[in-house]
Amino acid sequence: MSSSELCPVYAPFFGAMGCTAAIVFTCLGASYGTSKSGVGISAMGVLRPDLLIKCIIPVVMAGIIAIYGLVVSVLISGGIENPMTLYAGFIQLGAGLSVGLSGLAAGIAIGIVGDAGVRGTAQQPRLFIGMILILIFAEVLGLYGLIVALILNTRASEGPSCK
Repeated sequence: MSSSELCPVYAPFFGAMGCTAAIVFTCLGASYGTSKSGVGISAMGVLRPDLLIKCIIPVVMAGIIAIYGLVVSVLISGGIENPMTLYAGFIQLGAGLSVGLSGLAAGIAIGIVGDAGVRGTAQQPRLFIGMILILIFAEVLGLYGLIVALILNTRASEGPSCK
């Protein structure tokens, strides 16, 4: 293969799309989780205002999802260069999609569990520990995507070179 086939001018586009996917999808998941959990906290605050601060945990956990996307997005953007191999561009796209889509799924799960969990905790405070455990399992979904994205991003430099 010639150098122009390995390093087309559009290769950095895929890296930029990976960077974009990482931050956009994780922020969508975090915003959904925050808003859905926030509605549950508002409804719960009417019944049990003494549990308000204790039940903010789902909102904090949803915000952590966005940090995963930010970390990967910064790492990917540091690896975008010109010329760049198509291999590296696709690896960066895969890394961004990995953390982005898993963060979206984790944010949706945290939002649903957080909403139902804090409303249930208002009626039965013993549900709090169960809600926390389920929230941890939902958060781990985003962490899996982060780990895969970090592994993929380290592999971007192992492919062919443009020299």
